[in-house]
Amino acid sequence: MAYAINKINRDLAFLPNTTLGFVIYDTCLSSRKAIEGILWMMTGRESSIPNYQSENPSTLAAVIGESSSTVSISIARLLGLHRYPQVSYFSTSPLLNNKDQYPSFFRTIPSDDIQARGLAQLVLHFGWTWVGLLANEDDYGLLGSQIVKKELLKAGVCVAFHESIPIAPSSTKVNAIVETVVNSHVNVIIAFCTAPYLIFVVRALNGRNITGKVWIASEGWSSTSRFSPMEFAKLMGDTIGFTVHDRTIPGFKDFLLKVHPSDSNNDIFVKRFWEQVFGCQWPVLKSNLTTIINGLTEDSTQCTGHEKLEQFKDKYQDEPDLRICYVIYNAVSAVIHALKNMLSCVPGHGPFTHDTCANLSNFRPWQLLHYMKHVQFRSTNGEEVSFDSNGRPPARYDIINWQRGLDGAIRLIKVGIFDTKAPNGQQLYVNSSALLWTKQDRKVPPSFCSESCLPGFRKVAQMGPHVCCFDCIQCSEGEMSEELDSSNCWPCPIDQWPNDGRSKCVAKTIEFLSFQEPLGVTLTVAVLLCSSITVIILWVFTKYQDTPIVKANNRALSYLLLGLLVVSFLSSLLFVGEPQSMTCLIRQPTFGIIFVFCISCVLAKTIMVVIAFNATMPGSSMRNCLGPQIPLVTVSGCTSLQVIICATWILLCPPFTEKNMKLKTGTIILQCNECSETAFWFMLAYMGLLACVSFLVAYVARKLPDSFNEAKWITFSMLVFLSVWLSFIPGYLSTQGKYMVAMEVFGIVSSSAGLLTFIFVPKCYILLLRPNLNTREYLLGKGRASAKNDMSS
Repeated sequence: MAYAINKINRDLAFLPNTTLGFVIYDTCLSSRKAIEGILWMMTGRESSIPNYQSENPSTLAAVIGESSSTVSISIARLLGLHRYPQVSYFSTSPLLNNKDQYPSFFRTIPSDDIQARGLAQLVLHFGWTWVGLLANEDDYGLLGSQIVKKELLKAGVCVAFHESIPIAPSSTKVNAIVETVVNSHVNVIIAFCTAPYLIFVVRALNGRNITGKVWIASEGWSSTSRFSPMEFAKLMGDTIGFTVHDRTIPGFKDFLLKVHPSDSNNDIFVKRFWEQVFGCQWPVLKSNLTTIINGLTEDSTQCTGHEKLEQFKDKYQDEPDLRICYVIYNAVSAVIHALKNMLSCVPGHGPFTHDTCANLSNFRPWQLLHYMKHVQFRSTNGEEVSFDSNGRPPARYDIINWQRGLDGAIRLIKVGIFDTKAPNGQQLYVNSSALLWTKQDRKVPPSFCSESCLPGFRKVAQMGPHVCCFDCIQCSEGEMSEELDSSNCWPCPIDQWPNDGRSKCVAKTIEFLSFQEPLGVTLTVAVLLCSSITVIILWVFTKYQDTPIVKANNRALSYLLLGLLVVSFLSSLLFVGEPQSMTCLIRQPTFGIIFVFCISCVLAKTIMVVIAFNATMPGSSMRNCLGPQIPLVTVSGCTSLQVIICATWILLCPPFTEKNMKLKTGTIILQCNECSETAFWFMLAYMGLLACVSFLVAYVARKLPDSFNEAKWITFSMLVFLSVWLSFIPGYLSTQGKYMVAMEVFGIVSSSAGLLTFIFVPKCYILLLRPNLNTREYLLGKGRASAKNDMSS
């Protein structure tokens, strides 16, 4: 302050014919003494007389101070009543933003509400979600910490504890705070404090050998030298925090180096300053009080005045507490520029009533206050200084990191800035490559209540007040989460399914009875083999078509039945492969019609056996029925009814392809929807009814006297046919997907194979291996004895 005022006084052009002076009053951090001092300054009298107006009010232009927010609030109410400008360089309480209560208050340091937002953004920048909070029990700490806590909670960060450090030292309270810190397992602690109060807690924690904590410092203690000794290096080595924006004051360090007690006899602070720098005592100041303040003993060396400040030049270069000098310099400069603007007023164009100007030698406090509100200038290093409507300057902080050097001492390294002038989202900048933590690496220490939930899991809050403490539960079947710490799981699209880790959606497996899979290949081979055998049997029958065994029981029906069996075997291939619209439409009707056609042929053959036996009896009238009319009517009539059933089914409710996504987890089953289950089972019921009739007729005719009674083999074939389809029903209903289709293919193949085996294989045996039995005499029973003799020989 002295440097700024002396500099202006030496500049005769800045405030011509005007000399500035200053009076320093020590409040001793007491609101009562501060108010006494303000009354003394305003009245110009030794005794404090409220409402007394000095004869020369312009003697007091403005008040610079106080540093304490609590004291500033007390004197700001009084100064505001008289409209005296007050500029504080260290009072940061947001309460002072209220212009209704404190109309004449200004400051050159940002308020705590801005700093609190910045500290919260710093926590979010490093991804910390579990922090502790310490604060002074005063306006600075309580109000600032509440704002920090509010900002943190709004951003989803949990505050594990919020402890207040008493203003009056209390070992009980300090010990309780230490126990809270130790038991909380919090790795990050935000200390919105000032150094004189925080030091008690720090010393107690240091005694407990606490390490691994990251301290986030407010500007109240971030650049103090109290915690720099090596004894706190392990505890405080990871400190990162906000500090006053560092700007140099041109010529100020040279001014300090020229300070000497002999040149400042009237300055009581110079000799105290000298004692602290050189660790000596002036005889005139030697007292118990001085000894306590300076930490000296009675045996300390005496100051001579011949000590050289130049040897301490490097100390001044690195001294962090000099940061506050810049905001003090700006506080004085703001008042000086307001006086200059008032002096520059042109009569008749002034801002007051009748366009008058204020008289610099005799102005009222409210007149200077007007110019203070509109002051705007650039400091000596080019930075713009102004006040907003709340009396605050543009907010800018340096972010510093305490780093331990090779010698074990802590050094403050600038690693970033927080600038409210920057666009939203860019106000905070941290140079991660410049950060160094206690472990001497660049990895950010973690601080969370619970481990992060990996993709595929969701958070479930634990019982308690903190939402940051949670358990991780795997997503339910059919749901997934693809982000860390997801609060919810989401279902996949209908055609997708979560992977094994349930961290992303993948396409569902498509399932159908394919020609490429083992089951499909097996069934296809069986179909082709049976079809080939049927074709071979048909060839054998055509080759021996004029033999008695082929002519017996209607040769045409045998050819028709063999052809139908070939088609029946091949029709089962419609069930294999990817379902298509056409295959779904025709496969069940094709199967139903062909099988009824086959059974009708079998029934016709059985009827013809009965008719043929009866026709051989003397005087039988059934000889007329041995023509082709009976088989034709039987086959066409029975088959036509099945054709009507299937045609009605297709016309009213045709089968179609569908993707069944509910039947099997994680699988899309491509299948044919029969549309009408009633029509399907009605078709099967008619086929079963016809098979039962054929079985009964064949069973009745099985013992007819004949060397080769075909009814007996038809009975066996129908028995196999019915057994297959009766077992098909529960098997079909108990399977799903491709196995249901495979079950139906197996039923078609096995039942067709039963018909082929029992009706035609015995005849092929005679045709190929026992041609001697293929005679008319044998069929009529006349050659039976000779055949037996041949077999025995």
